[in-house]
Amino acid sequence: MSKKRPDNNTVIRHSLSSRLSLWIVLFAAAMFLLSLGYIFQVAQKTVRQEAIQGATRELENTVQRVNDILENVEITADNLEWLIYRDLDKPEAMMEYSRSVVLNNSFLNGCSISFEPYFYKSKGKYYSCYSNNNGKTVYTQQEGNDKYQYFYLDWYLLPKLLRQPCWTEPYTDQEEEDALTMDSKMMVSYCRPLIGNDGNFVGSLSLDISLEWLSETISAVKPYPHSYSIMLGRGGTYLVHPDPEKLFYQTIFTQQLVSPNLEQWELGQDMLDWKEGMREIKLDGEKCYVFFRPMLATGWSVAIVCPERDIFGNYHRFQNIVIAIVALCLLLMFLVFSRLILNLLAPLRHLAAQAHVIADGKFDQKLPGTRRADDEIGVLTNAFGEMQGSLVNYIDELTESTAKRERIEGELQIARGIQMGMVPNVFPPFPDRKDIDLYAIIRPAKEVGGDLYDYFIQDGKLHFCIGDVSGKGVPASLFMAVVCHQFRLLAKQGLPPAEVARQINDSLSENNEQLMFVTLFIGQMDLQCGRLEFCNCGHNPPVLLAPAPHFMECLPNTPIGVCAGWEFEGQVLENFRNIPILLYTDGLNEAENEQHEEFGNDRLLTVLSTHPFTEAKDLVDTLLEAVAQHVGKAEASDDLTLLCLNFQ
Repeated sequence: MSKKRPDNNTVIRHSLSSRLSLWIVLFAAAMFLLSLGYIFQVAQKTVRQEAIQGATRELENTVQRVNDILENVEITADNLEWLIYRDLDKPEAMMEYSRSVVLNNSFLNGCSISFEPYFYKSKGKYYSCYSNNNGKTVYTQQEGNDKYQYFYLDWYLLPKLLRQPCWTEPYTDQEEEDALTMDSKMMVSYCRPLIGNDGNFVGSLSLDISLEWLSETISAVKPYPHSYSIMLGRGGTYLVHPDPEKLFYQTIFTQQLVSPNLEQWELGQDMLDWKEGMREIKLDGEKCYVFFRPMLATGWSVAIVCPERDIFGNYHRFQNIVIAIVALCLLLMFLVFSRLILNLLAPLRHLAAQAHVIADGKFDQKLPGTRRADDEIGVLTNAFGEMQGSLVNYIDELTESTAKRERIEGELQIARGIQMGMVPNVFPPFPDRKDIDLYAIIRPAKEVGGDLYDYFIQDGKLHFCIGDVSGKGVPASLFMAVVCHQFRLLAKQGLPPAEVARQINDSLSENNEQLMFVTLFIGQMDLQCGRLEFCNCGHNPPVLLAPAPHFMECLPNTPIGVCAGWEFEGQVLENFRNIPILLYTDGLNEAENEQHEEFGNDRLLTVLSTHPFTEAKDLVDTLLEAVAQHVGKAEASDDLTLLCLNFQ
C-alpha cells in the first residue's frame, strides 16, 4: 500500500514561500538585533556611568554632612578646653562648663570632664563632671564611684595613652542602677587629654554624640528604592546597617565563617584600609554596586549598597518594550511577505502538481504551459520537459544495472558461503580431546578473501596451517581454495611440513601467469609426545604465549608460488606441551586506524601481556576487540585471520 502524498500546495508553501519569508525576517531580525544590541550596550554603559556618578555624589555629600558635625564637635572641644585650662583650679566650674556645652549644642548627647584620682583633694578619688541630654532635659552629676571607675574606660584611657585627641569606637556607657543614662544608648566620643602645667596628664575632656543620630543621617541616603547604607568601625564592626541583628555585634567578615565570599572579604579589606572606590559584588545572592569612602577623622568607612536591579530597572523595562515592538514588526513582516511570495509562486505549484504525476510513473503526462517563459519558473518548466524526455531511458538502464548488481552480490554471497565452508568452523573442533584447545576465525575485508586456515587429526598427529594469499577479492579466494585443497591432500599423506610446502609450491608455480603467491605456516604436532614440526613459508612469525608472549624464531623461507623447485627448510620443537601459540595474518599487525597508524607488533605483545592466556577463544576475542578499538571507523584494509592452539 503506497503512502499518501502530501498536498502539492502545502509542500510549495512550506518549502518556498514560508521559508523565504522566514529567511527575510531572520535577516531583518539579525539587523535589528545588531543595531539594538549596540544601542542597548551604549545605553547600559551610560546608565551605569550615571549611576556611579550619582551614587558617588550622594556618598560624598553624606560623608561631608557627617564630617561637618564631627568637625563642630572638635571645634566645641577646642573652645571648651580653653575654659577648662583657665579655671582648672575651680572644680565647681567644671560642672557648669559640662552642663553649658550640652545645653548650647543640640548635636551633643553628653559631655564628661573627668580628672585623675585625687586631682582635687577636696573631691576625693573620683571627680567626673558628666552632663547628659536625654531629649527632654539636661542632667548633670559627678558620675565617678567605686562601681563606675571611669578612668578605666576607653574614652578616658585613649587620650591618656595617646596624649592627643581621638575618636572612640562606639560603646554603651553602662552606669549603676541610679545613673542618669538608663536607656544605655550607643554613642561615640571625641576625647581630648588635659595636660597640667608640669606636663603630666590630669584628666580627659569627652564630648559624646548619639550613634542613633549618626545612623539616621547616613541611612537617609537612598539613591534607589532598595539601596541602603552601611558604616564600619576601625575593626570592621557594623556601626550602621539595615539589619539590627548585625549592628555592633558582627563585622563585615562574620558571614565569611558561614559562607565564604571572596568579593565581600576584599570589600571589607578596602574599607578598613581607608580606600575609596566602587565594587561590583554579590550580597545575599544578588548583584550589587557598592560605593565606599573613608571618614578620616574617625577612621570609619561609609558605603552605599545599590542593587543592580534598581540601577538598571528602568533600562530593562525600556529594553523589554523595544524588543516587544520589534518582535511585533517582524511578525507583521513575515505575514506580509508570506502572502506576497505565495502569490508569486502560484505557477510553480501547478508545475509541482504535474511533476508529482510524472513521479508516479506517468512519464507521458504533459506539463502545464506557462506564459512566463523568460523568468525562472518558465526556465524550470522547460527543464522539466527536457528531463522528462530522457527519464524513461535512464530508468530502463538503471533497472538493468540494478538487476546485474543484485545478481553479482548474490553470487558473491554464495561464494562467501562456499569459501567459509572450505575451512573448519565448528568449535571445539575435537570434543573428545580435552588436551587440545583450538579456536580460529576469518574476517575477509571484502565479500570473499584470500586468508585461509585448516587443521585435522590423522594417525595421532594434528596437522594445521594458516596462510595469506596475495591480493584480495575473488582471485585471492580462488587461489586460497587451491591451497587449502593441496594442503589437506598432501598432509594426509603424512609428509613433513617442509615437503608439503615444497610440493604445493611446485604445483602453484606452474602456469602462474598472475604471479600470485601465498605466505603459509604449516605445522604438524605429535599428540603422543608433544613434538612440533613446522615450516614457515614467508608468513608472519607466530607468537608463543609461554613463559611470556614473544615471537617464535622461524627460518626465512620464501612464500609459496614464487619460484618452482625451491627447497623449504623445516624446524622442530621437541616438547610443545602447555605452550599456547597464536598464528595470525598481517591483517592483525597491519590493521590501520583513520590516522593510518598500524596496530603493530609492539601493541600486539602488549595486549597479550596484559591479558594472560586462559583459553583459545577468549584470546582470539580479546585480540578482535583490541583491533576494533584501534581501527575505529576506518575501513578494513586487509583480511584478518587468527588461530590459537594450546596442547596440554
